[in-house]
Amino acid sequence: MTQDNGFSARLLIVGPQGSGKGTQGARIAEALGIPVVSTGDIFRANIKEGTELGLTVKAITDAGDLVPDEVTNAIVRDRLEQPDAAEGFLLDGYPRNIAQVALLDDFLQGREESLDAVIELNVPREESLSRIALRAQEQGRSDDTEQAIAHRLDIYERETAPILAVYGTRGIVDTIDGVGSLDEITERIVAALEARGLARVQA
Repeated sequence: MTQDNGFSARLLIVGPQGSGKGTQGARIAEALGIPVVSTGDIFRANIKEGTELGLTVKAITDAGDLVPDEVTNAIVRDRLEQPDAAEGFLLDGYPRNIAQVALLDDFLQGREESLDAVIELNVPREESLSRIALRAQEQGRSDDTEQAIAHRLDIYERETAPILAVYGTRGIVDTIDGVGSLDEITERIVAALEARGLARVQA
């Protein structure tokens, strides 16, 4: 898939752990020629490199908790100020609560920008649990223990799911069935973006 020149979109992909949002976000961003801004990827890179941030984040995520807002806010703001994000981006993992929505709004308004669409991947909790369990087995992720998984899903339902109501009042949420093959789900997302005039993707 390729993107028409001169086209941009500012997107957010939301879904519980195990929804496949990382995979789908990467596919959509590549198709549109925009960077993925993933807090999870940034944190994992720091953990792998053994940085001070990485050590702090690892201790937090191993316990099944989320990285404090002040750390996440600073990292995302810095990433969005990079040149490749000037004309568009796809956010993955941020904002994850109402407070972060307000901070992102302020940042984007300062650039006379706003989100164009929010992609919600709708996946049943049981499906998320089975997918994460399989990922833990395949990748050996230390933060994918059964207890940590359940805790993170609870946090998502309590803190992150409510942001969809905020964005819903703005009319920018597209709820996508997140169950099916990778290609089927990607096609559903592209169709929703095309309906908004946000994607002119050619195979």
